[in-house]
Amino acid sequence: MFADVTADDVQRAADRLRGIVRRTALRRAERLSQRVRCDVWLKLENEQLTGSFKIRGAYNAIATLSPEARARGVVAASAGNHGRGIALAAQRFGIPATIFVPRTAPRVKIDGMRECNATIDAEAAHYDDAHARAVAFAAEHGVAYLDPCAGPALVAGQGTVALEIVERLPNVASVIVPVGGGGLLGGMGAFLRTTKPDVRIIGAQSVNTNAMARALEAGHLVDIPVLPTLAEGLAGAIDAHGLDVGRHALDDLITVEEADVAAAIAFLAKEENVIAEGSGAVGVAALLTGAVRPVEPVVAVISGGNIDDDVLRRVMG
Repeated sequence: MFADVTADDVQRAADRLRGIVRRTALRRAERLSQRVRCDVWLKLENEQLTGSFKIRGAYNAIATLSPEARARGVVAASAGNHGRGIALAAQRFGIPATIFVPRTAPRVKIDGMRECNATIDAEAAHYDDAHARAVAFAAEHGVAYLDPCAGPALVAGQGTVALEIVERLPNVASVIVPVGGGGLLGGMGAFLRTTKPDVRIIGAQSVNTNAMARALEAGHLVDIPVLPTLAEGLAGAIDAHGLDVGRHALDDLITVEEADVAAAIAFLAKEENVIAEGSGAVGVAALLTGAVRPVEPVVAVISGGNIDDDVLRRVMG
């Protein structure tokens, strides 16, 4: 569960990823800081290889498989970014990758997987359907299934985002983390709870991807409807592992409206020259709406920038 990953695991992942992934910029957001009257920094994982943080965990997970398991290839389910990370990491290792995605996955993300020669199955109606298909395929074919939100190696890789933040901004007081199934939150939380226990960890998600918020409020897993969302990377159910991560890693969790996500995407593009997908913009949405007043300096993680051009044009008006 949450305690399965330690700060040492994150450090070892960082060593393994050195020279493989980008050490992305941590930049003070001048316009946003002025707007919300708070010292805000942006961790720009939209500038990462594949356009999101997911390559960190994907590469670390594949690197730690046994040579025999790795040679058989890997399988994943993804709303897009995890699949891109798995596809690129598998290509680097010269192994096959099969990715199950929902029919609604953004074209830019599917195209990125295909560029890395992954096999794509896009027949699923939604993410949870894609997950079920991927798990069944892995069992039938005897290949490793790499969950987008769980597994010590994958979560440790995602935790390297927090390590880089602390190294660049040692006095960080709060971080705002996009929350879906808990992979990024789990890795960052595992590192920060040990090395910087006073740092406040705030989650953000949209009303249409609020599985974590609903579960924490109810005290148990809750089914949520599949709804259209700009934050498709945060969509889908959470499992017991994800709920455990939420309970231990979060100090607060903010849910924002879909319109607020659109406004945050537009603000980042116009005022900060940052292209963020909906999943990456939820933390900024929480700041812009005033839903959160974090202790400063605060870092908002821009987890990804893979947004289809037509969606970006629409939200920018």
